[in-house]
This record gives sequence, structure tokens and C-alpha cells, in this order.
Amino acid sequence: MNKNTLLTPFAIGKIELENRMVMAPMTRNRAGEGNVPTKLMAEYYRQRAGAGLIITEGSQISPQGMGYPATPGIYSEEQVEGWKQVIEAVHAKGGKIFIQLWHVGRISHPDFHNGGLPVAPSAIRPAGQAFTYEGLKDFVTPRALETEEIKSIVEDYKIAAKNAKKAGFDGVEIHAANGYLIDQFLEDKTNHRTDKYGGSVENRARLLFEVLEATLQVWDASEVGIRLSPSGLFNDMGDSEPTSIFNYVIEKLNAYNLSFLHLIEPLMPLDDHPQLMKDVADYYGKQYKGVRMVNGGFTKDTGHDAITSKKAELVSFGVPYLANPDLEKRFEQGAELNAANKETFYGGNEVGYTDYPTLSEQLKEL
Repeated sequence: MNKNTLLTPFAIGKIELENRMVMAPMTRNRAGEGNVPTKLMAEYYRQRAGAGLIITEGSQISPQGMGYPATPGIYSEEQVEGWKQVIEAVHAKGGKIFIQLWHVGRISHPDFHNGGLPVAPSAIRPAGQAFTYEGLKDFVTPRALETEEIKSIVEDYKIAAKNAKKAGFDGVEIHAANGYLIDQFLEDKTNHRTDKYGGSVENRARLLFEVLEATLQVWDASEVGIRLSPSGLFNDMGDSEPTSIFNYVIEKLNAYNLSFLHLIEPLMPLDDHPQLMKDVADYYGKQYKGVRMVNGGFTKDTGHDAITSKKAELVSFGVPYLANPDLEKRFEQGAELNAANKETFYGGNEVGYTDYPTLSEQLKEL
């Protein structure tokens, strides 16, 4: 009998998960024209429906929220119809699927906005380059959002949440991590505002909680998760006192009884950043009273340990699920994992997407 806790059932609200393994959101850049999900995407997610829960790749809530080529949206009727085929494929295998609601903010390029500037809390250019249809291009200085404009972004999240329900998702995850728009408001490296959305931790967290409240007008709290990266440096992020802002956010989230809080462990070296927590689940997870999901390089054994040590109730896996559509079966049987082909992570066709073999397919070839 396998005693790995990752393989035990778990409930989030009224949703019964067959195991505690979550397929993490991963951008794959294979949406079709109009940023519409395709049949190929439906097959990709169908293959991985053995995960206790799937969280889709980030899906922009509006054209303004786009920052990468061929990423799906959730703002048009065509996109809703495209997602329906994905959801039907996952549900047909007994899987559960949440959509990740996404606005990239400054991590974009004028190429995606008919020459217009990306938006952000403040006009601060990120270091690095944007992935465009014509290849890598230097990031530009974004346009700082006017205070009154923020209402329309909150409304875009609400409309996206409605579209997600119309499509048939089991729930939604609000992406407030990894240096995208909500995270840009949270952290003071990117938020230099002097209005009600800047300065104090309460003000910098205002957008997150306005988005959450708008989403909760559409979905029950038990069907809404939030993703945070308290020690994240990705996309040129940082905060002078990260524990202050994230302590505040997580303590306030305790009042909502959400589906889960998705915490990302740091994936970059923190040697030059002593203010950042090297064990996010251990520090911030202790503050959160609800269901905790952790992500960040976990394996079968370390995922099991995270649950048994009560750092988390769920563990999300990115690249392992990308390369192993039946990851939970491989963990159960102690089987070798497929190696991931990094050259096919972003864009392309079925190669490196839907052609990774399952364990049973490999055994048939022997």
C-alpha cells in the first residue's frame, strides 16, 4: 500500500479531489487566433485530468491584460466557447479545473496594444525583454494607471469571472504573483503611487481585495483561490519590507474562507536578498488558517513531507505535469519520470505538448 499523502483524497469546499496533486498554471503559448483555446489545448488538459485539480495557464481578463503571444483569454464569447471544449474534456475524465485570471500589467509590449503602452501602478520600466510575435524586445516604460481607470480593471475581472462560470469551470484562481499587475500594486519596487492605491500596505493591497470582492459577487468563496509569491524576484520584482505587505494580505485573507491560498516558494537564489523568506510555506503558511497549496520545485517525497509536516494541504507541480500527463500514476507506482524538453515549452504544435507518453504507453512498447 502506498502511503504517500499526495495520493490521498481531499476536499476544497464542496469539490472532492481524488488526490492532493495539483497541475500548476503554466503558460504554453498555443492558443489560436483571437486568443481562443483550441482542440489541441483540450487534449493537453484532458491527458492531465488525473491531477486532483488542474489550474489552467494564465488567461488574460481583457486585451489590455495580454503580454505574451498565443495566450488564451476569457473576455470574449469565442474564448468562452473555446474553453468549453477544454472543460468538457477534463470533466469527461472525472477531473476538476480552475481557470487562472491574469492581467500582466507592465510585463507586456506595445506590439500587443496597437502601439499603446502597457499599464502599471507606476511608470517604472522592468528590466529584461518581452516575448513578442517578432521575438524578444526590450520592455518599455509603462503608463501609470489613473485612479479612475482602476475601476474598469476591477470590472474586467468580474466579467472574466462571469465568463469562467458560463464556460463551466469549477472555480477560479486570481493571479496575484510573479510580477504581474496585482503583484505590481502590492510591492513597493513597482508601486510609487500617492493615491489610495499606493503608500501604506492597506493601500497597496486595495486592488487585490477589490478584485477579490468583485469575484466573490460571481463565485462562492470556496470556489476562489489566490496565488501569491512573497519571495518572488521574477519580472524584476521586490519590496523593501516584504513581510509587512504579505503579512497584512495573508492575515486579511483569513476572513474569506477561500478555496485555497497558493504560495510559491522562491525559485531564484536569495543570497543578496536577506529580507526574503527562503521557506515561504513555513513562514507565511503558519499565518494562513485555510487550505494552503504550495509550489516550487517539489518532488514526490518533498511534496509528501510538506503535507505531513503540516506546511500545506495541497502541492502543485509544474514541469513534472508538463512532461508526465499521468504524473499521479507514476508517483503511485514509483515509476521513472519523462524528461521535459525545454525547447518546446512555449509555442509550437503537439510536439512537446501532447506527445509525452503515459506509463502504460511506454510499457506497451517494451
